[in-house]
Amino acid sequence: MSEPRKIVIVGAGLAGASAAAAVREQGFGGDVLLMGSDPHRPYELPPLSKGVLLGTADEPDWVHEESYYAGHDIRLSSGLTATRLELGARLVLDDAGGEHKFDRLVLATGSRPRPLPTPGGNFPGLYTLRTLDDALSLRSAFTDARRVVIIGGGWIGTEAAAAARSHDAEVTVVAPGRLPLVKVLGDEVAGVFHALHEEHGVHWRLGERVAEVTGDAGGVRGVRLHSGEELLADVVLVAVGAAPRVELAHAAGLELADDGGLAVDAGLRTAAPDVYAVGDIASHFHPRYGHRVRVEHWATARTQGAHVAGNLLGEHEPYLDSPYFFSDQYDLGMEYRGLADLDRDRLVVRGDLTARDFTAFWVGEGGEVHAAMNVNQWDDGDALQRLVDGRAKVGDEDLKSGALADLG
Repeated sequence: MSEPRKIVIVGAGLAGASAAAAVREQGFGGDVLLMGSDPHRPYELPPLSKGVLLGTADEPDWVHEESYYAGHDIRLSSGLTATRLELGARLVLDDAGGEHKFDRLVLATGSRPRPLPTPGGNFPGLYTLRTLDDALSLRSAFTDARRVVIIGGGWIGTEAAAAARSHDAEVTVVAPGRLPLVKVLGDEVAGVFHALHEEHGVHWRLGERVAEVTGDAGGVRGVRLHSGEELLADVVLVAVGAAPRVELAHAAGLELADDGGLAVDAGLRTAAPDVYAVGDIASHFHPRYGHRVRVEHWATARTQGAHVAGNLLGEHEPYLDSPYFFSDQYDLGMEYRGLADLDRDRLVVRGDLTARDFTAFWVGEGGEVHAAMNVNQWDDGDALQRLVDGRAKVGDEDLKSGALADLG
């Protein structure tokens, strides 16, 4: 593979910006175009539902200083949306009428909030959370709101509930599951988060679905549940998940995976020559797991963006990192590493769930550590990473009480 003369990166979030920086760090001297729809320069998403929404920060964590892009000869085109890919002609077209030739193309288009499939979805006072502007607008709404209803009990929903309570709003969370976060953590650990929010005054409507958002052109009045109950609200946040932005790729004929993402191989390559995908949209064949994995988290965007640079410049290295994410809610901080199979893995707990001071391990049938989550415990991160990355076989008693640095 000859070295490219021009690399075009579609999507100027963390994944795209990391790829642009990494090709320069690896000595690429050709043209780099980084284009994205967001009017702001690239930023990281986790602070939006944490510090920005809480009011402890007015800005996100920028991926780089504003001067970085020009200083490294990266042409950053913010507020510019790619509208069509012509892969045979190696061309990206944009909404300003521009045409951009490429030798290598990286798709890093991220995700969008899933809409609520019910009537009343356009009333003022109905919010989603994905961008910096979303977060600032929602924070302002939380500050003035008396009653907030959050639809969805995942990470965005629970973090937003904590932020809304910090602004003294009355908060109700509606979620179809029996517990918040249960699809990710299982009943026992999800129960920790349920109790945490109850202690901070959050009301739950679990096992419920929204039939409609009520209100009129003047604003939302609340949400009506399928049970018939209406929950009154000044602010309604829809946090029912995110959908990968794959329309551009799909229209160009690229293969979609069963999980809705864009199918890429172990090296993050699509089936089209010289076209790669990273971040939220990448349904990546992971050699460690033997199947496709698509992860919508900060660490994956950052590390896949950095990893793809070498492959753009002629390498063929598989991406092997384990999934990682973190959350902060009230006085609880946690980190999660790996990929659990909740249908098969057994849970092993080190510490005290009730005190919210523990590490949870998800262990496979053969004794392999598939995932680990430390909650308010911060000394063993490197050891946990080694156990997960190595799929180490460790006895339950050693996980509960042994010196983690000596295991694996």
